[in-house]
Amino acid sequence: MEPQLGSHELLHVFSFLEARDLLCAAQVDKVWNEVARTQELWRQLCLRRWSSLKASQMPLGTQTWRQYYLCRSELEFRMESGRPEKDFICKAIAGHKGEIDELAYISTNEYRFDGQEKSVVCTVSSDATVRAWDLQEGTQIWSSPLQPAALVNLVTYPRLQLVVTVDERGLIKVWKAEDGCEWASFSLPTYLSALEACDIPEGPLLLAACAEGALYTLTVPPLQLLSRVSVFPSNPSLLCSPDRQWVFASTQNSDLGPKVFHTLSLLCPSEDEPPVYTTLPIGLTSRACWAPAEAARLMVMHRNDNGMQLVVTTYELEAKKTRNRVDILVQQIASFFLPDTMMPPQLMKSHGSQVILLVSGSELVLFTIHGLQLAAFQDHQRPITSLWVGQTRVITSSFDLSLRVYLWSKDNKHPVLKSCYHLLGGSHRWASGFTHVESDSMSIVGVEARNIGTSILRSYYFKVQRG
Repeated sequence: MEPQLGSHELLHVFSFLEARDLLCAAQVDKVWNEVARTQELWRQLCLRRWSSLKASQMPLGTQTWRQYYLCRSELEFRMESGRPEKDFICKAIAGHKGEIDELAYISTNEYRFDGQEKSVVCTVSSDATVRAWDLQEGTQIWSSPLQPAALVNLVTYPRLQLVVTVDERGLIKVWKAEDGCEWASFSLPTYLSALEACDIPEGPLLLAACAEGALYTLTVPPLQLLSRVSVFPSNPSLLCSPDRQWVFASTQNSDLGPKVFHTLSLLCPSEDEPPVYTTLPIGLTSRACWAPAEAARLMVMHRNDNGMQLVVTTYELEAKKTRNRVDILVQQIASFFLPDTMMPPQLMKSHGSQVILLVSGSELVLFTIHGLQLAAFQDHQRPITSLWVGQTRVITSSFDLSLRVYLWSKDNKHPVLKSCYHLLGGSHRWASGFTHVESDSMSIVGVEARNIGTSILRSYYFKVQRG
């Protein structure tokens, strides 16, 4: 009889196998099956495949690393394939009596496969209500009472389970996400121009810019005013950096250069210590975005000195701290002109640290920060209205009543984007197109505008079958 490998020897050999090989090995006999189910083997497979996982703890809602690996792999396969009925369930979700102006997920973007996973979004509408929706069930969870004016914007704090809305008059309110109960309110002097959630270690903040050109910093949830800073003469836009340590403020097509504030300096400014900021040496700013893979890398689209050509310039920022003050160091690391043949882009996002995504009409174009064009897609028949960019995929919405799903491949020097499939909306007889799109780990949701002046949600929920 040939000598049998013991459990320790088998475990060492199995540590070199991939998931598919481990599943095959588990079919040999009882001993191999037991060793092939060893948690450490599957933990290492998970950490190698998904580097963002924390090695010290079990992912929320899962029973074993093996279950996590198999369920998440199946989910990613279904989101890559996009086969109707087989991979996802599409539901039209109606309830608002007006147009939906904004939506955001309130559920955490975690992978859990214990039957408790949920995708929940909140929406605000011209019908003067904020509502929460279960995308898997296709049902409304709650609706607020009728508000004094139409609601125009919202942000969410999934960690705190809070929703913040603002109406067309500048009235800000905080709502509890589980039941829609109102928590606090704050009135801006004029209507809102920008709203940003800023959840930092010092505490969750809300940044609100209004038409008069001031930036308000408020605590969340009580909405207590920490500071009011004059930024521009009118209508500033805001963008928080990925680590929430920087706030970019600009006003479109103005000769005034955009400003970058150090977030902590907005908490308790005084006459002796005003907010710390720097003004970038450019004018006529039109778009901007932060690189998600870098703490302080900012891409800004603007006109050149004579105002004739569009330029994308990339900066890196650093806070130089001394005993009594903070200085902001700005370094330009790249710049390039957009092609003259390209229509001025209406949307701008970034992926990783090197890739810029621009939407021009119905075209999606990818550049490196140095101006190398990586790809151009013309999958839509009508203008693109919204762009969602994640670590694994990109989704566009369009007035042609479709969503387009693209997947990242990082085998090459630069990330490559591959066009995969369409998600179709309703009939043009009833609808005029998608206006927004968002996504989380298990679902995609679009806002579909109806011809009668209302909007509905159309959800695509990707279900995992394994237990």
